[in-house]
Amino acid sequence: MPIRSPNGWSASSTPGTTNTPIRSEPPGLRARAVIRTEYDAACPGGTRLETLRSDPPLTLRQTAPGVVHLVATAAGPLDGDHLGLSIDVAPGTSLSVFSVASTLALPGRSRLTVTARVGPGASLRYSPEPLVLADGCDLRVDVLLSLAGDATAFWREEIVFGRYGEPSGRCRSRFDATVDGVPLLRQEVTAGDPALHGSPAVFASARCAGSTLLVGDLPREVHLAEGCAVLPLAGPGTLVSALAADTVELRRRLEWGERLADKSLP
Repeated sequence: MPIRSPNGWSASSTPGTTNTPIRSEPPGLRARAVIRTEYDAACPGGTRLETLRSDPPLTLRQTAPGVVHLVATAAGPLDGDHLGLSIDVAPGTSLSVFSVASTLALPGRSRLTVTARVGPGASLRYSPEPLVLADGCDLRVDVLLSLAGDATAFWREEIVFGRYGEPSGRCRSRFDATVDGVPLLRQEVTAGDPALHGSPAVFASARCAGSTLLVGDLPREVHLAEGCAVLPLAGPGTLVSALAADTVELRRRLEWGERLADKSLP
């Protein structure tokens, strides 16, 4: 069975045989997974998954009507990898995207791009488990989210600065959200830069950081608490941002802010 390691793909060995390289060139995997919905009145909630295309290590599984879980079927991202996920939520449909486990960014330079389009009257919830920045990684993350004027979205991202007992790897994350083509949020975060990371004005002693963008007709209220801020944006959205010492506290703080930003959340 082929096994993926930081040196690429290789065949597993069996007694009396010689390993035959399956992928011996320098690592640099290109993978693009696609999720696309379409409206179907016969389906629960009117949502049918029109396209669910996996591309390992990005493997997609439908776990309920309108619900997809991302399953990592190989290590990654690794050095040289460029992984992409494309999400297209058709008008009048709803989609939730989760993951079954955290994503571990391994040493080396890699890239992850997520592109999402949410049509008129559609709804998207994107809430994967945290991204862990292993020491030595250099990851670039780009998120492009475009919504119709009456679409709604819940987009949560969580980052862990290194595995237990190790310093954080590097990550540059760019988030661009538009509503009807008008910018709603332009945000860029850099983690793991020795000159900035530990500054009291950046992450200080926090080991985790996260944010949630909520888009829709929401109360325009500001809330501040230890390690968390809930700030309405100029457009139809609210940004919840949090820092914490561990993932449990980070999730608790984000959920606190999310419930304040959207009173309909449990």
